[in-house]
Amino acid sequence: MAKSSLTIGEPFPWVIARSTLNEQFHFSSTAGRYNVICFFGSAAIPESRQVLDEVLAIQRETHLFDIENYLFTGVSVDPEDESLARLQQEEHAIRWFWDFDFKVSQQANACDTSTGSSEFLASYNRQTIVLDERLRVLRVFPFLGNPSSHVVSVVQFLRSLPLLGSTRVADVHAPVLVVPRIFEQELCQALIDHYKQQGGEDSGFMREVDGMTVAVKDYSHKRRTDCDIADERLRHACMVRIHDRLAPEILKAFQFHATRMERYIVACYEAVSSDHFRAHRDNTTKGTAHRRFAVSLVLNAEEFEGGYLRFPEFGRQLFAPPTGGAVVFSCSLLHEATPVTAGQRFVFLPFLYDDAAAKIREENLKYIAAK
Repeated sequence: MAKSSLTIGEPFPWVIARSTLNEQFHFSSTAGRYNVICFFGSAAIPESRQVLDEVLAIQRETHLFDIENYLFTGVSVDPEDESLARLQQEEHAIRWFWDFDFKVSQQANACDTSTGSSEFLASYNRQTIVLDERLRVLRVFPFLGNPSSHVVSVVQFLRSLPLLGSTRVADVHAPVLVVPRIFEQELCQALIDHYKQQGGEDSGFMREVDGMTVAVKDYSHKRRTDCDIADERLRHACMVRIHDRLAPEILKAFQFHATRMERYIVACYEAVSSDHFRAHRDNTTKGTAHRRFAVSLVLNAEEFEGGYLRFPEFGRQLFAPPTGGAVVFSCSLLHEATPVTAGQRFVFLPFLYDDAAAKIREENLKYIAAK
């Protein structure tokens, strides 16, 4: 196996499995609440049996899994769990998947079917995965030999999660995607440290002048400093996380398959100079016409004030993703970064496009003025 388990921020596969609810259960239909997926292997394994019994005991006592906020799914790869009726259907908030062909387990990196049948359960990666309301991984809890502490840890984590909120009528807002947990805290700090070590350069913006795309500077329109990420390890880390964690969300929301990324930069907006970027679009010149989606990924949300994203065409709402989270939006949308009023705002700012747009970029290189 390439990995022993899914990583935090990755989307859980949209599996279709035979279950105790129906013959073809579409797991993607459970989005909108927290999901707990327990890959226990077989209920005949004493440790697995105890984990399941403790889950059921907690459910009978507290009704934690209530359909609206939390769901529990146990995944069995042992046909005797079904034939011997080891697992009883408790209620709709707790269900079992019969994964006897291992398709669900393989997609979740819970097993390696290259081993012999006698070795299979011994090598099965028994674990409990907690998913957010978008079916992205929040936490992975491996089975470590103490069933009671395993279940307690999972339940404590569930109770620490923010409430999903009540239903309400939505405000009109820009068609943007806000996605938390793209970069982990350690990567955010490493990028900030890289900026501070290398230093930033005054950042301009692109404008069409006599048919050519020219970089210009105008502090009344934009003021910030940028640092190219020269460290290949950092560039690779950013690329992998955008590919694994953000691109699937863009595909789901916009049906756009991002295959290319332009720019590996850390940008800094300083409060001391009221750094900002007034309303603009990102694809209005020949040299930028290939850009499809912009990403604004905040690296230190707790350390500055101001510095919101705003989309004037859709009202006056302000967007502020958490540390490691991103706002993704079409490059055609009018948007601005409001002035930073305290501290320093660090952001990772790539553009995403696809293979078709890459051809446009190649064709338009001749229109980009030399620096």
